[in-house]
Amino acid sequence: MNEIRMTGEMRTDFDCEISGVPAGRWGEAVFKIGGEEVVVELSVENDVIVAIMAGEDAVWKGTLEGLKQLLRGEIKAR
Repeated sequence: MNEIRMTGEMRTDFDCEISGVPAGRWGEAVFKIGGEEVVVELSVENDVIVAIMAGEDAVWKGTLEGLKQLLRGEIKAR
């Protein structure tokens, strides 16, 4: 069995919670809203890579440090 390198959690306002979901290299959360999907994916193979997708044509992918810089307004998304 592979080494557990991260764990996931998800909570909703319906008092539904899952926690401790193990992952070796990657994990993703998918939310479906009508005909759209919002996906957050994490990969922990070498660097921590984060991908955020809202539908098929709005995607951001980069390092965890890059996401922090984006959210702080230090860099702009392409």
